[in-house]
Amino acid sequence: MKKRVIPIAGIFLIATSVYAQTEVLTGVMHGKDYGVTYMLPKTTIEFTIQATKHSYTPGDYCKYAERYMRIEDVSAEPQVYWTLDNVEIKTKGVPDPAHVYFVKLKDKTTAPLMELTQEGIIRSINLPYSGIQPDTPQPPSQPAEQKTNPKKFLTEEILMASSTAKMAELTAKEIYNIRESKNALLRGEAEFMPTDGAQLKIMLDNLTLQENALTEMFVGKEEAELQTFTIQLEPEEMTDKVAFRFSKYLGVVGSDNLAGEPIYINLRDLNMLPAPTAEDEKNRKTEGVAYNVPGKARVTVSYQQKTLFDEELPFTQFGCIEYLAPILFNKNKVTKVLFDTTTGSLLKIDRGEP
Repeated sequence: MKKRVIPIAGIFLIATSVYAQTEVLTGVMHGKDYGVTYMLPKTTIEFTIQATKHSYTPGDYCKYAERYMRIEDVSAEPQVYWTLDNVEIKTKGVPDPAHVYFVKLKDKTTAPLMELTQEGIIRSINLPYSGIQPDTPQPPSQPAEQKTNPKKFLTEEILMASSTAKMAELTAKEIYNIRESKNALLRGEAEFMPTDGAQLKIMLDNLTLQENALTEMFVGKEEAELQTFTIQLEPEEMTDKVAFRFSKYLGVVGSDNLAGEPIYINLRDLNMLPAPTAEDEKNRKTEGVAYNVPGKARVTVSYQQKTLFDEELPFTQFGCIEYLAPILFNKNKVTKVLFDTTTGSLLKIDRGEP
């Protein structure tokens, strides 16, 4: 006895005529039987967190920023800190190893023409291939463009200065000279005025580039790197459970890392489906193609006493499993079925010509 795993995104198996009956077994195949193994999904809660890492590097003349540039509160120490930009919450279907089924193929049956996801979750029966490809990881973000090196704008006089303080003083004067040149161009008072607007823009842009680069030597530079984190949780009824934590100095950390502030999640089963009675269970038929009937739960996520998310979401764990009767696939018309690969629920069922 063994399971047969389908390793490709979509698989199509077709049989003809309508005289035999399609068999669906739970998770196994026997002997030389041929067929398709598929799984139902279970629901997970997926957090997608976007955070930015800020890295500050002090400038060479940071100690002289207030004296020569009248800029206050310039730090002389490098700093790294994080900001939390966005938190998205959604449900995601993952294969449920507890619910594996085997569709046994026999001669002269109409089923199945089945499409599975790459993970083996059932997507459709007797429908054209969807062509949906699995999610591919995004390529790593390109490194930020290298900023202009301010030292290449230092004049000979600045470089020959005898002390850092003198270099800072001369650099500040150079910045003020650049600002005067920009003002003269804008007023039309420059000794060498550009011939047209395009040339004026080029000259102003170059002067601004030099000014910003030299000013950076006083105020330092800050680089921002956007990062994305993904966290998955198994759903259960939860009250103020810590999903993860966020630290200003470390970024996204685990739920047990007390260095970060907690992001809380509350989940409450809405009990949308009535609990089956003993008589229901006794008369329950478990033949045919299995699919999920998900329940619903209220999900609330909060951070620093602010609500980030508050919605009702479908969860297979709070629902039940039902079955499409085998007779649906043994008539003179083809039964077409579409499933939700996130919850395993039935989205559409239709009858058409064979």
